[in-house]
Amino acid sequence: MIMLKTDRELTLMRTANRIVALVLDELAEMITPGVTTLELDTWAEQRILGLKGKPGFKGYGGRSGANPFPATLCTSINQEVVHGIPSVQRILQEGDIIGVDVGVIYEGYYGDGAYTYPVGSISSKARDLLDTCQNALQLGIEQARSGNHLGDIAKAIDGCVRARGFQVVRDLSGHGIGRSLHEDPQILNYYDGRSGAKLKSRMTLAIEPMINAGSYEVRTLDDDWTVVTCDGSLSAHYEHTVALTENGAEILTRC
Repeated sequence: MIMLKTDRELTLMRTANRIVALVLDELAEMITPGVTTLELDTWAEQRILGLKGKPGFKGYGGRSGANPFPATLCTSINQEVVHGIPSVQRILQEGDIIGVDVGVIYEGYYGDGAYTYPVGSISSKARDLLDTCQNALQLGIEQARSGNHLGDIAKAIDGCVRARGFQVVRDLSGHGIGRSLHEDPQILNYYDGRSGAKLKSRMTLAIEPMINAGSYEVRTLDDDWTVVTCDGSLSAHYEHTVALTENGAEILTRC
């Protein structure tokens, strides 16, 4: 069942998602060659706690059969699509790209957002991948308005990505969000020909295209979390949590 949010719930979600936005914004200055993903994670946890939030991913066990996620951030480098686990052994290198996913709980409500950062100077192909994913997210958000359907979001994202020669990951999707990190509806990033549920004001959605430079096929590593491209190609991930209004989508993960 898709939950419509009250004014109070929207207020709490705005705060949760503003914390997400601040963390993502401030991380940009820290992502440089030589930094470990564990350093990023340690800083982010303290920053979230300092802003009166709680890490939304740490201890989360939403995937069937998976051990609880052990960290505050998901840090996914190069061919890692999502859910990469921070480690002292993962040292950022010049030319890498790193997707960082941040989840926050504030007074029982979730915020969720992601951004893929360049590490130093990156290739033109990597830059095109990042730009395309960002553009696809924006086009998807523009379709997230009352009276449209979920399929309109998927069609906008998929069309943008295909036009640039990239592929949308099919095994992962966006989602509703609120008291739970993952609520109905599932939000596909590829268009399967169906219109899907009708969008209504007061829905809150986490829209998050994940796109690959090569094949859309992915697999999960033995850690039960890290999803990687099957062909080793680069992957990018951007995400905003939005609240639907009569005038369009209000982006909550924005500073």
